[in-house]
Amino acid sequence: MVKLSPTKMYYSISEVCELTNLKPHVLRYWEDEFPTLAPPKNRAGNRAYRVKDIRSILTIKRLLHEEGYTIAGAKRKLQQIRRNPFSSQLEMNFEEALLRDLLTSIRQDLKELLVLLRTAS
Repeated sequence: MVKLSPTKMYYSISEVCELTNLKPHVLRYWEDEFPTLAPPKNRAGNRAYRVKDIRSILTIKRLLHEEGYTIAGAKRKLQQIRRNPFSSQLEMNFEEALLRDLLTSIRQDLKELLVLLRTAS
């Protein structure tokens, strides 16, 4: 499991995928849709995500997957927050977001296990 390191400045797309529980194609699509999500590329041309990029990804994920915004709606919400950052505290604590994703994943695994146990009986 990938963890954030206080000394590490950049994360690969595979590390970010593991941290955020998203697929690489989703991250690349979001980069096209959300101009503020633009991780720099290293000499080899690979994306080098910073902690601020990961926080943006988690915010976008929360808007789309948990709050039910469309891509267009999430763009508007992010613009609104950028214009007046103190009116809305949208960005959650990074560790809290990771724990929430982990709990959601565990909950889904338990539901699937329950279905398997019921069909095996």
